[in-house]
Amino acid sequence: MSPSTSSPQTPSAVPAFFSPQVGEAHRFFLDLTPSSRQALTVVCGGLEHCAPDYAIRRTSFPYHCIEYVVHGQGRLTLGKSSYALAPGQVFAYGPGIVHDIRTEPGTPLVKYFVDFAGRGAAALLKSCRLDGGGTARVFPADCLSALYDELIQSGLHAAEANKRLCAKLLECLVLKIAGNTAPLKEAETRAFTTYRRCRSHIERHFLRLHDLEQVAAECETNSEYICHLFRRYDHQSPYRYLLRLKMSHAAAQLQQTDMLVKQAAALVGFGDAYHFSRVFHSVLGVSPQQFRKLR
Repeated sequence: MSPSTSSPQTPSAVPAFFSPQVGEAHRFFLDLTPSSRQALTVVCGGLEHCAPDYAIRRTSFPYHCIEYVVHGQGRLTLGKSSYALAPGQVFAYGPGIVHDIRTEPGTPLVKYFVDFAGRGAAALLKSCRLDGGGTARVFPADCLSALYDELIQSGLHAAEANKRLCAKLLECLVLKIAGNTAPLKEAETRAFTTYRRCRSHIERHFLRLHDLEQVAAECETNSEYICHLFRRYDHQSPYRYLLRLKMSHAAAQLQQTDMLVKQAAALVGFGDAYHFSRVFHSVLGVSPQQFRKLR
């Protein structure tokens, strides 16, 4: 085995459940013998660069695990279902779940993982629909990397506070997965691609966009369909999203500069400062004048 494992609390022997077919790894170990009765506990985690011959098959696993592919291609079998692995793919397994993970030799997998146990572990997976051995794709494909990196850095310090922090970061990771899951079916993928295109257009041009009809025209679709997509994937209307971006930008200007309220209103496309103030309050919960006093 030739992984470069970086951890001040690395045991004298790497746990048997780690594959030796790893060229480079950055791992941490906290508690390898957790009790199922204790609070949610992160056992270990890390980042692995798989060797071209990486292949692992288990009929079970002692902990719950969430893996996340950031590079390369491979194949995953969970129970009787098979999936292609690519960047952005997230999958989970645990006790009693047969799983087979293999890399494509020409494009070896690079993947993060986190193993955990304790009370609430199964419920945590259920909350992001990864219970019972599940898989999902997140969008953008790199959206979980920062959280996994923070988890690794926290796990490398075995202080009690860091163990609790790792558990909280795990919860944040699951929330991020739930909020950034992309559909897997082809028809759903086409709809999701349209949603992401419209959302990205709003994000890039929110300062000059005035209403949903303008968004629809520039995205070459219709406003009813955009509303349908946002209800399905975002749980808010596209116009509400546009207003949130405008008000957040205006709030930043009021917070960081001496810009007048009417100037902030004009900046985000409101000619009427009174109407702007009403929208600002509806989105952020305070008036522009009250918000400015928070500096």
